[in-house]
Amino acid sequence: MASASSHSNAVRPAILDEVNPVDIPRQACVANDRSFNWITEKICGIVEEKTPTWWWVCFIIACCTASFTFVGLIYLAVTGVGVWGLANPVNWGWAIVNFVFWIGIGHAGTLISAILCLLRQKWRTSINRAAEAMTIFAVVCAGLFPVFHVGRVWFAVYPGYLFPFPNANAIWPNFRSALLWDVFAVSTYGTVSVLFWYIGLIPDFATVRDRAKTKIRKIAYGIVAMGWRGSNRHWSNYEMLYLILAGLSTPLVLSVHTIVSFDFAISLVPGWHTTIFPPYFVAGAIFSGFGMVLTLMLPLRAIYGLDDLITQYHIDCMTKIILATGTMVGYAYGMEFFIAAYGANGFEVFAFVNRAFGNYAWAYWIMISCNVISPQFFWFKKIRENTTLVWVITLFVNVGMWFERFVITVTSLSRDFLPSSWGYYSPTVVDIFTYLGTFGLFSVLFLLFLRFVPLMAMAEIKAVTPQADAHHH
Repeated sequence: MASASSHSNAVRPAILDEVNPVDIPRQACVANDRSFNWITEKICGIVEEKTPTWWWVCFIIACCTASFTFVGLIYLAVTGVGVWGLANPVNWGWAIVNFVFWIGIGHAGTLISAILCLLRQKWRTSINRAAEAMTIFAVVCAGLFPVFHVGRVWFAVYPGYLFPFPNANAIWPNFRSALLWDVFAVSTYGTVSVLFWYIGLIPDFATVRDRAKTKIRKIAYGIVAMGWRGSNRHWSNYEMLYLILAGLSTPLVLSVHTIVSFDFAISLVPGWHTTIFPPYFVAGAIFSGFGMVLTLMLPLRAIYGLDDLITQYHIDCMTKIILATGTMVGYAYGMEFFIAAYGANGFEVFAFVNRAFGNYAWAYWIMISCNVISPQFFWFKKIRENTTLVWVITLFVNVGMWFERFVITVTSLSRDFLPSSWGYYSPTVVDIFTYLGTFGLFSVLFLLFLRFVPLMAMAEIKAVTPQADAHHH
């Protein structure tokens, strides 16, 4: 025993010399070791500087584009839902497609803010504010379509018909319908998202208030700052409330798009009646949401010179999430064919073969190219480091996700159980302009946010810098 012990002691140092564990340094969330003052000046400067010319140009174009939606919706309310090109057998057209598309766009904001906050992912701090704002504006755009889809809009807002009021009329609401579940889910999601966004803004509103040089700005930002003084009690209450809202928001990420998928999954229409829809829709929503975050943030990064705050590390993290969720979506596309074949249901098999090779095959292969093939380029580091290519790929992601919703909705309805009722759906001019106008509405809201609200969470960014660590030096 003694000889074995002495032998092990003699051998151990040689082994330890050969084993050299490497301490891999963590990527910095703020590049170039920027100071607290530099972060404050950079972010507040976006709000405090004179409104740039490009902002006015974009704002005017966005307002003109948004007018398409309002004119289209007024025309629909006066004339009837038939102006949307809905007819047998396709009674759901661009309205439900656009609704699901915009709800999906809003998922990245809650994911970045809530789930990554609970998982202590520090890289979220530079992008969470814009993503949260994007969520709220996307929900506003999404909410227009189901409200006006009822035709008689006054029934949608009258108590007891569509919105979650007591069912006193006992006529219109069907509480077994997933369409009514959407009302509860989306309204809850929107409310919690607004609260979460606003709570995170309070410390930064107080910073802008204290720096304001005019009385009007000081009063306006003082009101929305709600008397914030940065005391220990304020920070304690703030962090507790922020954590509670993060916990409430996390199940909403899964529940909202799951319930949206029930619009399709609980029906008997071939191609819809499948249990893969809830996880498939959630993955697709996160996929499109992160694509929209990069689509918006990369131009702002270039315009405002935010390279030190939105670093290559942030872009890498988001592109890898897009790659992962895009691969999940591609797997779901393949599994749909397998489930149909394995179930030996002739209607289901025909529905999916018709998607790939029928009248709407062009839309299906656009969807496959944009959602499955284009994200695979993010495997290559050189492409992830090229912001122009990243931005172009994210545009393809958003286009592909719209086509996914279009393919799911229209291909199944246009070829249902009865060949005698088959048809070909085409959108009308009112359809097209109403949808394009929602991008204008979204842009108007986002540009106003950019002008009057700090783009990034200054307090959270400062908390992840090395200077915030007492033992940094």
